[in-house]
Amino acid sequence: MIKLSDFQTDLSQGKEKEKIQKKLAKIVKKIGDLQHKLYAENKRSLLVVFQGMDASGKDGAAKSVFANCNPSGIDAFSFKKPSDDEFAHDFLWRVHKVAPKKGQIMVFIRSHYEDILIQKVHNWIDDAKRDMRMKAINAWEQLLQEDAKTTVLKFYLHISPEVQETKLQERIDNPEKQWKHNDNDWEERKKWAEYREAYEYVLNESEIPWHIAPADVRWYRNYFIAKIVLETLEKMDPKLPQIQSSK
Repeated sequence: MIKLSDFQTDLSQGKEKEKIQKKLAKIVKKIGDLQHKLYAENKRSLLVVFQGMDASGKDGAAKSVFANCNPSGIDAFSFKKPSDDEFAHDFLWRVHKVAPKKGQIMVFIRSHYEDILIQKVHNWIDDAKRDMRMKAINAWEQLLQEDAKTTVLKFYLHISPEVQETKLQERIDNPEKQWKHNDNDWEERKKWAEYREAYEYVLNESEIPWHIAPADVRWYRNYFIAKIVLETLEKMDPKLPQIQSSK
């Protein structure tokens, strides 16, 4: 049983920031090299899911980890409130449309799990519907892996309430970050305990496991995530296509 209280939100203690950042730069370059091969190979894909509380660093992690990737072979999608057209379909309809095609890395900044998390926290769905959607998500992710040859890699960005409060306040105090401010983030913060319970449900009921990334310290968060992305791409071991002789 996964309990988030068993996981630290900061694992940077005793680590030298400069050394970690140098390691990160090397890892990011290797990710870019492997992404180039994956794109050229055009046989498989990678879906990277980032979930976490507001201000946990989903956008920042994506920007850092995939900084050296070829734009032609990578894309990102951020799930917002469903449109009227999306509400008129099943909850996975809008998600399947943006699943990665062969050769692509797709990054979900928030994801199909929003339809379990926020909807359950606000009591817009009951436990039975939550459970039904969880089964559908597990089946959908298995479909991607087995039929579409898409590796699914999921990260929960684990931030403490104290650090989240500091980051949300920065969005008010720092003119360069004010564009990120949303009054609703402060309202959602009041439901911290409810979100914690909802995330633990997702972490425990998912068939494809999650990586719980310590998110209090930006530079270590990015390093932690980048290492796992690199390890995943190395296991996929994409190859550059060779010229096929007609002779």
